[in-house]
Amino acid sequence: MKRFSRAAFSILAFLLVIAMLQTASAADPVRVGVLGFDNYQALAFTQLWHKPPQDNDDLVGLKVVAAWRGGSSDIDETQVDIKRWEPRLIEFGVTMEDTVEDVLKKCDVVMIMSIDGRAHLKLAEQTLKAGKPTYIGRPMAASLDDVIAMFDLAKKYKTPVFSCSQHRYSPGFIGMRNHPEVGNVIGCNVFGGCPTVEHHPDLFWHAIHSFETLYTIMGPGAVSVTRARTDDAELVTGIWKDGRIGSYRGIRRGALKYSATVFGDKGVAPAGKYGYAAPVKGVVPKGRYMGYEGVATEIAKFYKTRKLPIEPSETIELFGFMEAAHESHRTGGVPVRIADVIAKARRNLAAR
Repeated sequence: MKRFSRAAFSILAFLLVIAMLQTASAADPVRVGVLGFDNYQALAFTQLWHKPPQDNDDLVGLKVVAAWRGGSSDIDETQVDIKRWEPRLIEFGVTMEDTVEDVLKKCDVVMIMSIDGRAHLKLAEQTLKAGKPTYIGRPMAASLDDVIAMFDLAKKYKTPVFSCSQHRYSPGFIGMRNHPEVGNVIGCNVFGGCPTVEHHPDLFWHAIHSFETLYTIMGPGAVSVTRARTDDAELVTGIWKDGRIGSYRGIRRGALKYSATVFGDKGVAPAGKYGYAAPVKGVVPKGRYMGYEGVATEIAKFYKTRKLPIEPSETIELFGFMEAAHESHRTGGVPVRIADVIAKARRNLAAR
């Protein structure tokens, strides 16, 4: 009887602790601040964290509390979209602050969501110095130099930072790493839209979505890159240190789709459509659309644990891959080593 009572008491004590933790979580959510919300994802993440799907507990326990508008004078859509999303954010109880400092006073963690990568380094220096774990929406920066500088600041202030496109956590892409019809990935051809703008390097602005897909499927380890470009298309080819080849076809004319063909030791298969699970022959696809939910889940786990979902070295390599492609174009399409462009970026930083 005593043994039973002791066991029952232990179970009740355990349940009480769980209940207390759940109550504390509900009473004291992680407070999120937003810097720049001309990116729709700022609103999308707010919606997912404030009203999470019932089957995704990882999204529970966050509250977006304050935002600073941001915006860029030479990107017209930023001012238009700030006006579009501001009333929607206010509906979720988000207060509008006049300065970055005012936001930092009210939050525990930060998401930098301005679409202008040129502004991110200055903002990240403020958030990291304040000790606020930071997620940065795509593109992380408008130069490889700035990407490296932000990770250096994270080390200096002992505060984690990460960035990625929502395509990285789309189930149709991340599901290709262990796809039953592919096996071990030995190559990949990714394709997607590639509009260019004057204020960002060619591939950083929008094509970064597809380069995130390429790294999601292939993993890090690329060593050299070549690029061929016309007005209508891009073809960027990377060679990995183990001999695998991955490529990106950027589309500027004709039919547009975001996906990939994946080559493996068991077979060749198409990747899933953005937002949906990867297809498997003979299996009816199940599950809801998860366009933003995948990355919102990873950000939420990062905010709660301070553990990075992506190693800084991989993000630096990814931007190095794109910068090597730019250099290949400047030098007539010759192969360019990623290590060389990263080393050049570090020399640039040292000279500042």
